[in-house]
Amino acid sequence: MVIKGARVWDHQAGEFVKKEVYFQDGVFCEHSGEGIVNASGLYMLPGLIDAHSHIGMWEEAVGTEGADGNESSDPWTPHLRAIDAINPMDKAFEKARQGGVTTVATGPGSTNVLGGQVAIIKTWGLTLDEMVVNPYCAMKVALGENPKRYFGANGKPPITRMAIAAILRTALMKARDYYKRKTHAENPTQLPPFDEKLESLIPVLEKKVPMKFHVHRADDIATAIRIAREFDLRITLDHCTEGHLIPEAIMNSGFPAIVGPSFGVQSKVELKNMTFDTPGSLHRNGVKVAIMTDHPVHPQSSLILWAIMAHKSGVEEKDALQMVTRNPAQILGIDKNLGSIEVGKEADFALWDKHPLDIYSSVRHLFIRGKQVI
Repeated sequence: MVIKGARVWDHQAGEFVKKEVYFQDGVFCEHSGEGIVNASGLYMLPGLIDAHSHIGMWEEAVGTEGADGNESSDPWTPHLRAIDAINPMDKAFEKARQGGVTTVATGPGSTNVLGGQVAIIKTWGLTLDEMVVNPYCAMKVALGENPKRYFGANGKPPITRMAIAAILRTALMKARDYYKRKTHAENPTQLPPFDEKLESLIPVLEKKVPMKFHVHRADDIATAIRIAREFDLRITLDHCTEGHLIPEAIMNSGFPAIVGPSFGVQSKVELKNMTFDTPGSLHRNGVKVAIMTDHPVHPQSSLILWAIMAHKSGVEEKDALQMVTRNPAQILGIDKNLGSIEVGKEADFALWDKHPLDIYSSVRHLFIRGKQVI
């Protein structure tokens, strides 16, 4: 298949260029055989990637019956898997595709200190199993007001930020001890009793999987960085609402930021410094930045809108587009296959009728793994 006549996003040049693009068997290639897509006058952009969503776990037009993101019976549930709760029939997936979104990292909410395992999935498929890219890409962790508000209101710990950090440290210390006993056991009788919670934290300790930290306030961001250094972990700083107040500290940590939502009512004290200046401030200070919707806080289809707002607030056009394509792919560890239009990568892309950062632009055609779904 060949795409003819489109202005194609070149992530290296940071601009749209006129060229033909070929794909076959779901992958971009140097040349292809049959089939032509006439994309004259259209803009070809990689499928948008949202690195922080809850799509499929809080279903649209369903209510409490479709709310499966917070197992609030326990403050730490690292053994829970998002793939066991995502409903691929959620109406939000169709809307996501209409907004050019092809890949999302979706997972548990932020009631629990340790919420469970985040998954990367495509936004098209009849069953979840055919949508899954990575069933366990990150471990959800929440600091700040959310765990305090829920458990404190029910008279259970954590009631303070101190307790949140202590619960997290205790879980990590237990997991580290469990892991050492497993790896140093000389025979089966020396193995510790199986513990599903601690087992699920081993990939985190091995740095195969990052911890995905829900952090808004600057002090919570600093706590996440502190704990990551104590236990030698990989982490991402999600929301990072006050990141613009401490950009150098974040840059020095080396950890990426997944910023947002930056639009809406400042509904809690943690959001009092919310601004669209955050992505640009962090980017200018050398931080790898992706932009999120936090669906259903904002609709999954609105991802491009928040890139537009970041651009309006001073982020250069090329960087705003990278924040919803290549950057989230790199942060999620899927950039070998996704995030840019390159030979050998999966053919996930949208054809827009205007420049994607034009507020009036719309998706005319969408392809996921080379299959046309719009």
